[in-house]
Amino acid sequence: MEGLKRTQEKLFLRVLDGESGSPPPVWLMRQAGRFLPEYRALRANYPSFLDFCYTPKAAAEATLQPIRRFGFDAAILFSDILVVPHALGQTVSFEQNEGPKLDPISSAEDFARLNEAIDLSRLNPVFETIDRLKTSLPPETALIGFCGAPWTVASYMIAGRGTPDQAPARLFAYRNPDLFQKLIDRLVAASTDYLTRQIDAGVEAVQIFDTWAGVLPTGEFERWCAAPIKAIVAGVKQKRPGTRVIGFPKSIGPRLGAFLEQTGVDALGLDPSVDPSWADREFSKDVVLQGNLDPLALVAGGAPLAAGVTNILAAFNDRPHIFNLGHGVLPQTPVEHVEELLRIIRGGSPA
Repeated sequence: MEGLKRTQEKLFLRVLDGESGSPPPVWLMRQAGRFLPEYRALRANYPSFLDFCYTPKAAAEATLQPIRRFGFDAAILFSDILVVPHALGQTVSFEQNEGPKLDPISSAEDFARLNEAIDLSRLNPVFETIDRLKTSLPPETALIGFCGAPWTVASYMIAGRGTPDQAPARLFAYRNPDLFQKLIDRLVAASTDYLTRQIDAGVEAVQIFDTWAGVLPTGEFERWCAAPIKAIVAGVKQKRPGTRVIGFPKSIGPRLGAFLEQTGVDALGLDPSVDPSWADREFSKDVVLQGNLDPLALVAGGAPLAAGVTNILAAFNDRPHIFNLGHGVLPQTPVEHVEELLRIIRGGSPA
């Protein structure tokens, strides 16, 4: 009976639990987004991006659009990593064509204005979105929740915006390590509570995005990236045993092994700089890997797309592997290239 139950479980979840096979399950970071005409039409109804995220009907529709069009094996909740600082009381807005804007934290007084704990009631629209998705997704499609890692989220909170190298947050951490630690600890607690509530609402796995992990030198990496993610993983698994957690520490190269060992994540997301053959040799066959096609290869299509996909599939064909990009789908990606990607992965020949 247990074997039958496992066979009937969603492919994405089986692989996340360690099953290998061909073809692998597929989902793409930022699969709900600006490359889809139906998304652009929906987005046009909401001048504020946060209003869009906090409107359950719209956020659920954005989550479902790529599933309807492409039949991915998993859907990822449509939201943003900056809803956490917003629920901690920081002012957050998104300027058209400029990215997020936050009231920067530059002093202890600024930090003191944050809530001591996350206001989960402020995020009720996110949980309602999950509730809508539970009854709207196809039965074979898994639902992924997520949060930003404390280091990446803190970098926006300190600078008040995105920056090329996160220098404001790095300088703040060097000059004010105790205060920065308090901010990281606040984000660990908030993220743990937020992910736990997503799980209770119905997500079946969660991913922690540390987009800016790669800018940290070794000692800072261990303190500000690995240790906080370890705390979140441990906290979530203590509250909700059996939770599946994917870690995505972008651009950390040879530190991937240390990250996996130190954090306790169940699967490791790889960025495009990682050689799939190296990763296959580096990690034991029971380690679940996710990734890692270059998003620009998907934009290019044709021979570069086919070569990139084939290389990844060949490297990971005898281990648990979730096919994904090494970062998010780019807005200029042709829809037909995503269709071609799926044809190649699922056994068709390139057009």
